[in-house]
This record gives sequence, structure tokens and C-alpha cells, in this order.
Amino acid sequence: MTTVRVRLTLIYSGLFLLTSVILLVTVNLLLRQALDKRIAGLPVAPVAPLPGVPNDRPPRLPELVDEVINYQWGVTALTVGILALVSVVVGWLVAGRILRPIHRITATAQRLSLSTLHERIALVGPKDELKELADTFDAMLDRLERSVEGQRRFIANASHELRTPLAVQRAAIEIGLPEDVGEIRDKLLLHNRRTESLIDALLVLAQAEHGLENRVPVTLDRVVRLVLAEGGSDDVTVTTRIEPFVVEGDPVLLNRLVTNLVDNAVRYNHPGGTVEVTLSHGVLTVVNTGPEVPRERFGDLFEPFRRLHTAREQGAGLGLSIVASIAKAHKAEVRASPNPGGGLEVVVDFAGHRSSYDDIQV
Repeated sequence: MTTVRVRLTLIYSGLFLLTSVILLVTVNLLLRQALDKRIAGLPVAPVAPLPGVPNDRPPRLPELVDEVINYQWGVTALTVGILALVSVVVGWLVAGRILRPIHRITATAQRLSLSTLHERIALVGPKDELKELADTFDAMLDRLERSVEGQRRFIANASHELRTPLAVQRAAIEIGLPEDVGEIRDKLLLHNRRTESLIDALLVLAQAEHGLENRVPVTLDRVVRLVLAEGGSDDVTVTTRIEPFVVEGDPVLLNRLVTNLVDNAVRYNHPGGTVEVTLSHGVLTVVNTGPEVPRERFGDLFEPFRRLHTAREQGAGLGLSIVASIAKAHKAEVRASPNPGGGLEVVVDFAGHRSSYDDIQV
């Protein structure tokens, strides 16, 4: 596949060569015609043989004209070859200079992320089509930056405004209700905790969807061990095989990613089941036993509010969607496949995003 620069070079050199060839051929043909006309108009005088000189036939003017024209065509062919090389070099340089603003626009677009939306192309030069394209791109970045900042402020305000009344509600339930309404009290507390968990999950999902502002080296193996130490279940056996790995990212979001994977593997399991957690060469794999997942439902695994089971006690349906969003923010690949005999195998591939061990955070 040829690039735009190559195509422009071919167009420039082709037009230049076509014009040069037409010009040189026209000059040669006109020169031949002019010489023939001048020779035809010259008077022919007899030439007496000189004494002692052989009576050889003197060269005729038409033959001399043919020699001159043949020499001219040879020079023309050499000139066209040299012009071909020069036109390709000049066309390549000119095309590169013309496309330089486009390369700058492309480099800026590839470098942009939610943490670098303040950058602009700021192209200087004449008011041409490329300057108009760069200014339009900068204006789009201005609107996008304002939109992202507005969404961030909304998330921060929602986090405060939603959590505060829920905390007050939980305190009122725990303190204000008498002991003789224990069943109602427990049910209210259960719904309160579910609402808090749902709000926390939605805020994490929104944060992950907005990308990462700052990336720091995180020891992923330490995060996995910490999550496994804090979680688990008496009904499910968890086995691990963890190798050291460091990734650039957000330690809080990575902790939530691992937590959701392990919690889902434990929650969607059966008594006496197993969960196998593996971290090898930057690939985190969580395999669990449990009910079989129909292949037609695999498209719903990473969608928000999609439950494979109808029981609301299983959760809000945000676990794996949060995993997918956090993985995407860390430029990791997520895939799931059925585990033979029931259950799932979920893989998060961080390979290619290894970090150094300097300034590591958990």
C-alpha cells in the first residue's frame, strides 16, 4: 500500500517528466524542420576537383543534418533520464514539506489521551486548507476538554452527594430502629449496602471509562496476593500461581479489577468448587468451576447490568464490565472462554506494558 507522499511524488515527477519530454521532442522536431527548410533553400554550386586530390564525393548537407539530429536525440534521452532522477528527488522533498502539517496533526492525535487534552496543534503559517484543518482540530479539542472536565466534576459531586445520604440513612437504620423490628431492619440495611455498592461500582466504571490521568509502576503480583488475602470463601478452594510483574497504571483501579475477577469467580460457583488464579508473563487468568455459560450469552459478559442469572442477590451486573473498562484504560486485552465442565476462564493480558521496578506502588 503506497503512502500519500509516494503518490504525490509520482504525480509531481510524472507531470514534470511529461512536460519535459513534450518540450524536448517538440524542440527537436522543430529544429529538424527548420534545418531541412534552410538547406532546401540554399543554391547548389558545382565544385571543381582540385589537382592532386582524390575525386571523393563531398559530404552532403542532408546527411550532416541527420547526424546533428541523431546527436540531439541522444542528448535528449540523456537529459530526460537525468530529469527523471531530479524530479523524483525534488517531488519527494516537496511532498514531504507539504505533508509536514498533516504529520504534525497525526502525531498530536496519536499522543492525545484524557490526561493530555490540554495540548494543541497550534499550526502557524498561511491561511490555507491545512491551517483550517489544524484550527478545526484544536477547536474540537477545546470542546472535548470542557466536556471531560464537566464529567469529572459531575463524578466528584455525585460521589459526595450520593454517598452522604446513604451513610446517614444507614446510621439512622442501625441506631433509630428498635430491636423488635430486626427483620425489617436487616432488610433495610441489606438494600442500603446494595445501593452503596451499586453507586461505588458506577463511579469506578465512570472513572475507568474516562481513562487514566496519571500512571505509576504497580506490582501486579502484590495486588493479586493482597486481594486473595482479603477475600475468599469457605465453600470454594482458591489455588494460585503468581509470578512477579510490574505494570504502568492506577493501583486503585487495578485492585478493583482483580477484586471483581476473584469475587465473580467465587460468587458464580458451586459449593466445593475451585478457583485458579494465575499471573504469568503479564497475563492474569482466573478460572472457576460453576454453571455452564451458553455461548450465545458470551456477548453479555462485559456489558453493564447484564446478568447471566436472574437472581438479584448475585449482584448488579457490573463486575466484568468494570473489569473490561479498567483493562481498556490500561491498554490490556480481556477475553473470556467457557471452562470445560462449567464455569469461565477470564484472561486479562497486560503483556507489552511491563514497567520498571523504580517507584513501585501497590
